[in-house]
Amino acid sequence: MLWINISGILLIALIVWWFWLYKPQEVEVTNNKMVIRIENGVYTPAHIKVKANQSTLLAFIRTDNSPCAATVLIPGLEISEEIPLNKETVITLPPLTTGEYPFHCSMQMYRGVIKSE
Repeated sequence: MLWINISGILLIALIVWWFWLYKPQEVEVTNNKMVIRIENGVYTPAHIKVKANQSTLLAFIRTDNSPCAATVLIPGLEISEEIPLNKETVITLPPLTTGEYPFHCSMQMYRGVIKSE
């Protein structure tokens, strides 16, 4: 009985860490261009830091053949782009004001954030 309780507490701690405490690594754009790979159900990197008031190029390369991954949406910038399989697709971001701009696939299963500072 004790082991079941300990296992339950550990499972709850893991869920709290995963959903509320985990902070993914943020990658800063250098030379105004970032390559983002879409594979295995995730964007890599998914948390991108860009300089405010400066245009940026995001190059998406999709190797994930899921139809959900075929579209990238950046709702805050009204950008919707089809990403063909195994080809680079470049999206030009306009100069951004400071803030966060989430991006995702058409079903919002793949997610990422562009943070402008």
